[in-house]
Amino acid sequence: MARKNRRQIFENIKVIDAGAKGKSIAKAPDGKVIFINNAVPGDVVDIQTTKKRKSFYEGSATVFHKQSEKRVAPKCEHFGTCGGCKWQFMGYEHQLGYKQQEVINNLTRLGKIELPEVTSILGSSEQFFYRNKMEFSFSDSRWLTLEEIQSDTQIENRNALGFHMPGMWDKILNIDQCHLQADPSNAIRNSVNEFATKNELAFYNPRKQEGLLRTLMIRNSSIGEIMVLVQFFKEDIEKRTLLLDYLAQEFPEITSLQYVVNPKGNDTIYDQEVICYKGKDYIEEEMEGLRFRINAKSFYQTNSKQAYELYKVTRDFAQLTGEELVYDLYTGTGTIAQFVAKKAKKVIGVEAVPEAIENAKENAKNNHISNVEFYVGDMKKVFTKDFITQHGQPEVVITDPPRDGMHKDVVAQLLNISPNKIVYVSCNSATQARDLALLDETYKVTKVQPVDMFPQTYHVENVVLLEKR
Repeated sequence: MARKNRRQIFENIKVIDAGAKGKSIAKAPDGKVIFINNAVPGDVVDIQTTKKRKSFYEGSATVFHKQSEKRVAPKCEHFGTCGGCKWQFMGYEHQLGYKQQEVINNLTRLGKIELPEVTSILGSSEQFFYRNKMEFSFSDSRWLTLEEIQSDTQIENRNALGFHMPGMWDKILNIDQCHLQADPSNAIRNSVNEFATKNELAFYNPRKQEGLLRTLMIRNSSIGEIMVLVQFFKEDIEKRTLLLDYLAQEFPEITSLQYVVNPKGNDTIYDQEVICYKGKDYIEEEMEGLRFRINAKSFYQTNSKQAYELYKVTRDFAQLTGEELVYDLYTGTGTIAQFVAKKAKKVIGVEAVPEAIENAKENAKNNHISNVEFYVGDMKKVFTKDFITQHGQPEVVITDPPRDGMHKDVVAQLLNISPNKIVYVSCNSATQARDLALLDETYKVTKVQPVDMFPQTYHVENVVLLEKR
């Protein structure tokens, strides 16, 4: 028996809201919610459904009868094909409004906690070219547009250097100009693409596990330093030297030129040796006179200017007087710990990644900060009663966990030690809401400050101050 086609078309539907992960929201005639991937609240559209579930549909707008006043023309030629910058067709002031509302919805509906008045979201002064790190992938079989597929023209060059197509691990969209990272990022990427193709350096094929060039990472800093790292699938001294010498000569502004030879199945470099070819093996970022060394494996907030605003909010919420012992959980490379150290008696940072803690210690030494200590290990195993006994009872805890939020054992330990204040920095207000619900019996949320780190996307950071009831 043939499977029934569950796809439906709904006509003249008004898009009423923005939801999670960049989807917009409408209501079907039967009352179910429709999540739409290519519409703006205020649009009136026909919708072709792609999925049907018990309580909702998923679909795409196929006909636009009326366009929303919230719409703007996207700047990027790759918008709609590339998987990034999903909100580029929405005015920035409206992006901020929906991000703020998502934070409030998550904290109240998921966390079911009482909130003070939420401070207006802190927007980014730069809405484009704000990222300090970009990673591009090579492919010898780039993504073809529908027009190219239907064309009679023979496509000779299938090389690509760009981004993975959404949901496709082996398809790369070739990027001409990206609006996320400042120059010379686009010039470096396009020059590498052109030079490698001209000199017949083989682009990687992930299905066949063959080729030479795998990925290109570009990092920059607010003080003008640039890191470029090329990842090769195998060692070929002649061709590797050819490309790296070209980069060094063509872009003398590169202060750190590095490479990796990675023959394994995935392209993560965190278990690989990074080799410095020219210049330093790090770049530096500066914030309030503090210098932070960033190497190829370092985590650092990818919007440097807005990171400074985020850290200022965090420090303000902590309300330090100089007498407090502060714990900085999930400290990363210790940026927040060092940023607040001058207003604290002592700061203890804990992080699971050994290389990050090495960077934190080195940065603290270079910044002549003597009242910070850093420890490495899995948070739920390190942050124990014995650890507290050894290092002291904190008056303030700052926590900045990954997207999954804090482990329940970490939350339980926070309740056990019961610091006066907890400043919770989150890149995912849904998991933050879950953790706040667990803390709610002992702590009251007294301040909430959303911060937009990623314009043109649906992502939003949120800082919450919790004080004992």
